[in-house]
Amino acid sequence: TWHLKKIPQIVSERTFSLDSPKFEAKTKLELNSVCGIECQRKLPVPSLSDLKDLLSYETVFENGTRTLTEVNVLGLALDPAGNTTTRRSLRKKRQIYGTDSRFSIYDKRFMTNFPFNTAVKISTGCSGILISPKHVLTAAHCLHNGKDYVKGSKRLRVGLMKTKSRGDGRKRKAAKRNGMPSFQWTRVKSTHIPKGWFKGVSGDIALDYDYAVLELKRPHKRKYMELGISPAIKMMPGSMIHFSGFDNDRSGQLVYRFCSISDESNDLFYQYCDAEPGSTGSGVYLRLKEPNKKKWKRKIIAVFSGHQWVDVNGEQQDYNVAVRITPLKYAQICFWIHGNDENCTQG
Repeated sequence: TWHLKKIPQIVSERTFSLDSPKFEAKTKLELNSVCGIECQRKLPVPSLSDLKDLLSYETVFENGTRTLTEVNVLGLALDPAGNTTTRRSLRKKRQIYGTDSRFSIYDKRFMTNFPFNTAVKISTGCSGILISPKHVLTAAHCLHNGKDYVKGSKRLRVGLMKTKSRGDGRKRKAAKRNGMPSFQWTRVKSTHIPKGWFKGVSGDIALDYDYAVLELKRPHKRKYMELGISPAIKMMPGSMIHFSGFDNDRSGQLVYRFCSISDESNDLFYQYCDAEPGSTGSGVYLRLKEPNKKKWKRKIIAVFSGHQWVDVNGEQQDYNVAVRITPLKYAQICFWIHGNDENCTQG
């Protein structure tokens, strides 16, 4: 069951202008040398002042201008337990784990209907998910490398899957035969990235904050997926998660997968869902029952960050990692969507 939680408030304190970004960074779809499971265990619990700094955010607008918004955090109970993780068995170093368990979605009846139609393609090479009529959730590293915005983010576009293709008849028939989606591309009006992602704050890129929200220039008329608070592994049916994206090795195809989570910290899920670059930024979701109802509902509980090499017991191991939507991140993303915290009191 989805459990309602009281959400802390993210309140804007002041916003000021920054110099325009250079937009010179290279897009990197796989990250290296990030804080792994052992490193996560040793991290101190962030103080309230730390969190205010980490959750302050940059906004980049379509014309290249940039602002920084400083925030305050109200009604937060700090967790003294820190970044706890559960120790599980380790796997060998590989990106597709055992038999490739991904499913390419060919049938347009599935591809253009919920939940698959919430998956979108980002013009920098990543995936994302629709979270409102005008907003898309994706990974921060698809837009920013920790120091500067990537080249393609200056004229950022989002591709929504179309039910009908226009243009050359032969191309339409080939796309239909191959089960490849066609896209309606929409310009991005503004981009929000938490300050915790930037190297200047943490000394290194902080995977815990690898998420961003894009505001579209024009609203779409599709069903989107709601945000949910990420439950602990033991509260998930079979510890299973699901997500769909546009993996590079299956060009032009929508790829769906599900798997169980192997390990968790307060902010990350470590799992072995088969995935390739291109699917990063996908919305990870669960299907649980609504409180006091017999109705089932899917909600986004994490953002897929991609394949990561991490230190475990002194050795480099690999996982596919997702950034959990905690109550604080829910409050921040909800604030970005609505522009106030009135609609973000319960998650």
